[in-house]
Amino acid sequence: MKFKLQSLLFSLLVTGAITAQQRSGYWQQKVDYKMEVAMNVKNYQYDGEQELTYTNNSPDTLTKVFYHLFFNAFQPGSQMDARLQSIQDPDGRMVNNLGTRENPEFESRISKLNEDEIGYLKVKSLEQDGNKLKYETVGTILEVELHEALLPGESTTFEMEFEGQVPVQIRRSGRNNAEGVALSMTQWYPKLAEYDFEGWHADPYIGREFHGVWGDFDVKITIDKDYILGGTGYLQNPEEIGYGYQEEGQKVKRKGKKITWHFNAPNVHDFTWAADPDFIHDKLKAEDGTMLHFLYKDNDEIKENWKKLQPKTAELLAYYNEHIGQYPYDQYSVIQGGDGGMEYGMCTLITGERSYESLVGVTAHEFAHSWFQFILATNESQHEWMDEGFTTYISSLAENEILNKNNDNPLSGSYRGYNYLANSGQEQPLSTHADRYQTNMNYGIGAYSKGSVFLAQLGFVIGEENLAKTLKRYYQEWKFKHPTPNDFIRVAEKVSGAELSWYLNDWTRTTNTVDYSIKSVEAAGNGSEIVLERIGQMPMPIEVEVTFDDGEKEEKTMMYIPLTMMHWEKENMENSGSWAWAYPTHTVKLYAAKENIKKIEIDPSGLMADVDRSNNVWEK
Repeated sequence: MKFKLQSLLFSLLVTGAITAQQRSGYWQQKVDYKMEVAMNVKNYQYDGEQELTYTNNSPDTLTKVFYHLFFNAFQPGSQMDARLQSIQDPDGRMVNNLGTRENPEFESRISKLNEDEIGYLKVKSLEQDGNKLKYETVGTILEVELHEALLPGESTTFEMEFEGQVPVQIRRSGRNNAEGVALSMTQWYPKLAEYDFEGWHADPYIGREFHGVWGDFDVKITIDKDYILGGTGYLQNPEEIGYGYQEEGQKVKRKGKKITWHFNAPNVHDFTWAADPDFIHDKLKAEDGTMLHFLYKDNDEIKENWKKLQPKTAELLAYYNEHIGQYPYDQYSVIQGGDGGMEYGMCTLITGERSYESLVGVTAHEFAHSWFQFILATNESQHEWMDEGFTTYISSLAENEILNKNNDNPLSGSYRGYNYLANSGQEQPLSTHADRYQTNMNYGIGAYSKGSVFLAQLGFVIGEENLAKTLKRYYQEWKFKHPTPNDFIRVAEKVSGAELSWYLNDWTRTTNTVDYSIKSVEAAGNGSEIVLERIGQMPMPIEVEVTFDDGEKEEKTMMYIPLTMMHWEKENMENSGSWAWAYPTHTVKLYAAKENIKKIEIDPSGLMADVDRSNNVWEK
């Protein structure tokens, strides 16, 4: 652990220096949490004390702060409840269908919660450096007036007493989920909102994503001694806990009916835990020294799959280390809990009663989030396509390899999803705030499918080798930071040498589509001419494969038509003249007679997200 922690600290220093070169004036806030929590497992209520040291690294003077109180969303009349009742395709986990599959009539599960079933976080007292503060709870946000303004470069300490109640499991957090896991404790504490170059991000919790401040966590959780925990951070007192956390041969001394679990988590932006008295706890040490933890219910029907999952998780770690960058922490935990799969600091909560392939698949996705979201901590509410799309991209490639699927295009599902959305007439730009999508379908296909195609198609635009280098450089330059879409595309530009602002703009800020066609093929003297047409509004460089057949043999050649606005072209490809976007057509001349052309195809690789491929092929 010592080596990795030293490496972590060194990487932070180096990364900070690099980043300063990448985005002039970059800064980010810092928080340090100390929390002590006492859990009552009978009524699902808990009392907590929080000491939070907040460092203002911004150039601004702050006169207020905001906290997230996520559990308040699980109350009748909340914004999350209201959204469930107004959206046309609510999350099936969060509603009851009082109608039929063909004619559904949805009822919000939150609307039916009793007082002892709701979730809440209540602040009982709050002080700044020993001075009482004025604060007001507004739904899932705590608005706080500072006693003294916090100047640039200064730190202040907040001391808080709070109490909470764990809601019935409805979304992500909760008690007694569908598989019987007692406690899924995600976003369970008053969490300081992020302040960055765009100002405060005090978004209400309506059901989507999270954004947090980097810092160190010191957390003590007191709970009945027969409960087994897993989650964020390194356990500091394994000799008092046991349950597989102790060193081999170490004696365990549990005292009393309750025990206190003490965790430290350096340089993270959330803290998550889950607990159940029937958890099995397995460990596997990966080749790079990372300790992998697996906590799952003592259920004979799932044990075999969870055992088989463990070496595959080590393979996933090795894949992501190779293709993105080295995982920086000493451990990672895969924990049964929640309502599907969701990424958190050093861990994930996933439902575990799945087929083996599904179990590997959900683990592959959530584990990849450790890189794309947790370490590269984009603002998920504003740029949801970056974390979900990038994760879908890399996890699809990883699954294809470690499960030996041997798919020619592991991202084909993402392309199909995007194509459906683009042709549905319902698509919204990826720049849409995660909470503001008209439907869950728009959000899901946009963030996951269109987001992953962003990377896959970028590999077509700048070449697969440049894309691979871009991902690695992006990680090295922006780990432990909050990168934006522009930060990523600037890395891609520096790696490739191409101008790519057009690509980022059209793909993420508009609903412009790619659609190129073969308009005509005509004889021209001793040769022939191919007229290509741009039908969609989004520009792209083009690759065209021509198959020749003179009656004796068949030959193929690939022609490359660079996009003028890129001011760049691929190496080792036959250049057929660049194509400027404003011209709707482009003519390619061939030194072959029309009768010797058997087939012409635009984008034979299928990596260009052309929304109508029916006009991409001409055949004699």
